[in-house]
Amino acid sequence: MFNLNRRRGFSLIELLIVIAIILIIITIALPRLTRARMYTQEVAAMAAIRTIHTAQTQYYSQFNKYATSLAELGPPASGSANASSADMIGNDLANGKKQGYVFTVTGSQGGYVVSAVPETFNVGGSRTFYSDQTMVVHEHYGPEPATPQDPESK
Repeated sequence: MFNLNRRRGFSLIELLIVIAIILIIITIALPRLTRARMYTQEVAAMAAIRTIHTAQTQYYSQFNKYATSLAELGPPASGSANASSADMIGNDLANGKKQGYVFTVTGSQGGYVVSAVPETFNVGGSRTFYSDQTMVVHEHYGPEPATPQDPESK
C-alpha cells in the first residue's frame, strides 16, 4: 500500500503548473488593468477641468476678470489670498500636474483656455482635452492637443 506519511508538500511539477496558471491569469488581466487606470486618469482630468471652471467663475466674480494662469487660481506662498494667488484650487493643480495629466490655463480676449494633455501618452491617458469659458470640454484621441473643433466630451 501507499504510505501517506512519506509525502510532504508538493512535487515540482505541481508547483510549475500552479505558477503557469498564475502567469496566464496575469497576462490576461494586465492590459485590462492598464486601460482601467488610464480611463480613471482621463475622468480625473475632466473633473479637474470642471474644478478650474468653478474656480474661474469665483475668480471672475471676485476680481471682475478671469485668471490667466493656474498660479493665479492657486494658494499664496505666504500671506492672504489676492488676485495673483486667489487660493481657489489646490497646490497640486496650481502647479500644473495632477494624476498623470499636465494642465495649462491661458488668458484669451474676454475669457480663458484650459488644456490638459497626458504626461506620457498611452500611459497616463490616450486623450487630450480643451475647454474655455463656455465650459464645454472637447476631447481628442491622440497625442496632439485638443482644439475647439474636436468633438465634445461625453
